[in-house]
Amino acid sequence: MDRRRFCQTAVGAAVAASLPTSHAIAAALQALTTVAGDINGITGDGNDVVLKQADVQELSDSLRGRLLLPGNDGYDEARAVLNGGIDRYPALIVQPSGATDVSHAVNYARENSLITAVKCGGHSTSGKSTCDGGLQIDLSSYRNCEVDRKNRIAHVAGGSLLGDMDHESMAHGLVTTAGTVSHTGVGGLTTGGGFGRVARRYGLALDNVMAVDVVTADGQLRHASKEENPDLYWGVRGGGGNFGVVTNFHFKLHPMQRTVVGGDILFPVAQARDVMKFFAAYYESIPDELYADLGLISSAGGNGDFVMIHLCYSGPEKEASKWVDPVRNAGTPVVDGIKAMDYVALQKLWDETDPRATASYIKSGFVTRISDELIDALIGGLEPHPDRSAMAYFQCGGGAVGRVPTDATAFPHRYSRHDMFGSISWKTGAASEEHVAYLRQYWSTLEQYTRGFYVNDYYEATQETLNKNYQGNYERLVAVKNKYDPTNLFRLNANVMPTV
Repeated sequence: MDRRRFCQTAVGAAVAASLPTSHAIAAALQALTTVAGDINGITGDGNDVVLKQADVQELSDSLRGRLLLPGNDGYDEARAVLNGGIDRYPALIVQPSGATDVSHAVNYARENSLITAVKCGGHSTSGKSTCDGGLQIDLSSYRNCEVDRKNRIAHVAGGSLLGDMDHESMAHGLVTTAGTVSHTGVGGLTTGGGFGRVARRYGLALDNVMAVDVVTADGQLRHASKEENPDLYWGVRGGGGNFGVVTNFHFKLHPMQRTVVGGDILFPVAQARDVMKFFAAYYESIPDELYADLGLISSAGGNGDFVMIHLCYSGPEKEASKWVDPVRNAGTPVVDGIKAMDYVALQKLWDETDPRATASYIKSGFVTRISDELIDALIGGLEPHPDRSAMAYFQCGGGAVGRVPTDATAFPHRYSRHDMFGSISWKTGAASEEHVAYLRQYWSTLEQYTRGFYVNDYYEATQETLNKNYQGNYERLVAVKNKYDPTNLFRLNANVMPTV
């Protein structure tokens, strides 16, 4: 150990010993990582690269947060993502404590042309938030939400989870659109779109972003809003992680009561056609205050097949029965979980049932209407299997989401009434080929009813398909990419390829 590092470590230990326990723990978390030698890495183009010991050590010494290497405590937890079928090993993991650490990590990745992944909640279905042989920026230690009640703004650190924002904002009787699973990362959900239980009232999560702070590929921290760097502000809202790492979001908040009426109601699969046809007609007249999802579910291990309707009514409680009662009468429920409940509790309802907690595979597409032909294809192709669960699901859109001009943000799919996806899950570690092949075949019978896909749910696509999916916003996105990430450092996403 050189003299500088010895002094840093010795002084740090002495200071930590004199601090209260919580401060000592914080100091320990910032302990400098000792780099034992050169490290083998992989570039964004897939080539091998040797990361010099001294350079990696310099990166470690520059951080207030942590640098994790294979074998370090916390490395395996940091590299893991929610999809248990993804098992990748970054050469380096940076856990930043703030925007400056993010900047150091981005500069190091760019200077060494490393493949770079950014992890917030780890919900990327295809594992884009981790990588083999590259640099992973794990934002899990960079979480905070502060609510400005007077101005109705939430200031949210880039690594925060949706539940952090819901918890703090609802304490003030305020809310913004924040997904449907509380352990989802704010960053990934918001930059790709951000559907949620109040989206029909208040728009997508990205529609409520007033400003962002972003570390772009040159390592600079930029503020982006309507007034400052407006091109970056536009691109971040729908262009996903193509332009940099968002270190802070500024969300518009809306007043809303804590108590909503919502939950799941399940019907036997034998009634699926009637219930789904009911839902298709019912959906056409629902108010903005009502969120309504539809799912066709086949559970592994003989646990049953069901058709499900999920509701969240955030309007006046006395008017809820007008919308809930027809759903209860759509068939003969086997489970009726719809009731008045705390909104934050409803936001956590699916935390333990998200199918991505096991090995999983997903296909998705936007749908403008649920036709009889689509219902027939859904029911006809769903096959029970003892070793996997399968689901066809329609996430709620429309309302305020569709009233935003197509070019107001980079998200172009304002025509969509539903985000339809097919999902399968199986035991982590089991062979995947049979299950993936099944869903691909099933989806081939459904895809004709879709137009475009949600970048937060996509698993695989050609570059041509990705380009077309941005529709009329594509050329503008390329211009933003050329300006802020001309070398395509941030490519683990629904990638916009630079042309410079």
